[in-house]
Amino acid sequence: MKRIVALISILLIAGGSLYLAQHRKRQDVVSVNAVVDAAADWQRDVTRVPMHLTRLSDEQESRIGNALTQQYVSAEPAENAANAAMERYLDEVGGRVAAHAHRKLVFRFHLMANAEMINAFALPGGHVFVGQGLLDQMTSEDELAFVLGHEIEHIDHYHAVERVQIDAQLNNLNLDIVAAVAQIPISLWQAGYSKDEEFEADREGLRIANAAGYSAQGAVNLLERWAHLHDEYVTHAETPPEALSQLAVDGLNGYFRTHPLPSERLAQAREVIAQDHLPLDNCLKPFHVEYEITGGEQ
Repeated sequence: MKRIVALISILLIAGGSLYLAQHRKRQDVVSVNAVVDAAADWQRDVTRVPMHLTRLSDEQESRIGNALTQQYVSAEPAENAANAAMERYLDEVGGRVAAHAHRKLVFRFHLMANAEMINAFALPGGHVFVGQGLLDQMTSEDELAFVLGHEIEHIDHYHAVERVQIDAQLNNLNLDIVAAVAQIPISLWQAGYSKDEEFEADREGLRIANAAGYSAQGAVNLLERWAHLHDEYVTHAETPPEALSQLAVDGLNGYFRTHPLPSERLAQAREVIAQDHLPLDNCLKPFHVEYEITGGEQ
């Protein structure tokens, strides 16, 4: 009897959420930013129960992710030797980390060759995009492994595909039609997720990066640096030194807006490291893509 009552409760919650999604008032003219904000708000506020009950299959998710990737990749500048080397490096590090994800998807990693793009985002089905501006901030391969692990976990824990489902509900998109999927703007993926989902991606990303042989110290170093930059150039709005351009600070501001406070992320990382007894004394791996560009095969 208790199970029946629980099932009925879940179905009522699911039905109510879907009804609200379908009958929510919409303006005749909606900007891209408004759509992105609405989708992000719904993902933060609406229970995930309906998404669990109507979850897409891995095959559907991969098809949607492939369609979106074709759209975004086509907008990127022509590939050159340096970009090709960077993507090989991302594939190498990302593949090593993704091997420890729970879902056995084909994970692929793409460079967004834009120095102003200080961010990364994940698409459904296994695609991860990383901005050149974010890579320019890396000081070790272990930091990169943590960043890629974070994005992998947005896919591994269904955050990315649920974002698609919410956007489809808000805009009456048929996810079986490629043209409808192509209407989803790239900015939707850069808007960030709920605080709980961002923390979950941090925790599990740290764990799978460690399982792949990377030091948890990489995550600590990166988050400590983010916390310092946030304190100096966001909280206190100080003028950046020559080593850190105003352009980089502006890009970091965008990154900080879509993630929890770096100090909170750092505190959680330290808790995970203590709870899981993750070692901090193993050597950090150098961020060696420069060698691959200058000394590798071209």
